[in-house]
Amino acid sequence: MLWSTGFIGAQLGLPYIEPLTFLAIRMLLAATLLTGIAVLTQAPWPKQRGAIAHTAVAGLLVHAAYLGGVFWAIDRGQSAGVTAIMVALQPLLTATLAGPLLHERVGKWQWTGLLLGFGGVSLVIASGMDGGQLSAASVFATAIALIGITCGTLYQKRFCPLSDLRTGGSIQYAVCAVVLGALALMTEEQTIIWTGELIFAFAWLVLVLSVGAVGLLFLLIRHGAAARVASVFYLAPPLTVITAWLLFDETLSAMALVGLGVVVAGVALVARGDVPATAKG
Repeated sequence: MLWSTGFIGAQLGLPYIEPLTFLAIRMLLAATLLTGIAVLTQAPWPKQRGAIAHTAVAGLLVHAAYLGGVFWAIDRGQSAGVTAIMVALQPLLTATLAGPLLHERVGKWQWTGLLLGFGGVSLVIASGMDGGQLSAASVFATAIALIGITCGTLYQKRFCPLSDLRTGGSIQYAVCAVVLGALALMTEEQTIIWTGELIFAFAWLVLVLSVGAVGLLFLLIRHGAAARVASVFYLAPPLTVITAWLLFDETLSAMALVGLGVVVAGVALVARGDVPATAKG
């Protein structure tokens, strides 16, 4: 539920700020907040350069690539609901790659659930929801976001399984703030119109998403199989569609509600399946 509101926060704030500038400021605020929390709680910082590098790479994939693609696509007129639906292919990509990369075995019921979830997402697409302005550029940006969150989830599971969420998050957001800030300086004018909507979007995206939702995601990655964790992302598009309907009057049809039910059923199948075995050695 928290993750789905990220698409709404982007759509709420982007009329008043450029996407990369938006993200760079968000990353800087999140890094400052988590650094303060880490210092106050005396959280352990990674001591090896390799651990710091792995943490930074995972952050660039999960935050910079994923959010950069999503925000850029929405800024170009692609609706929040359609963007969420397109990146919902992540569970299938994660399940496909989890075997060779993480030695996870995805059972038949879990594959059934993953495919069922994809079918539910397809129903939402076919529901006739207003898709905004789809273009080759916005679709390409969304594809980058999809690859980023998929590879980032697997990378976090493989190389950063025990990273402290406070110090690890601080490093990730700081690196992303530098990279996104540099890209914003090169490609944007940094025009900002400070409004109540933009300030609320910043507060929500930093506190609820960057700290709350991302922290929960990394906890799930640490304690669960990558494919099972990724399956929960199928719930984001229908919830985004519902919220976009309530806030922005994006059309919600009966078929979209059916799609939501199918998605929930698919996630339930994945969650109830046997825990995928991890190869020893």
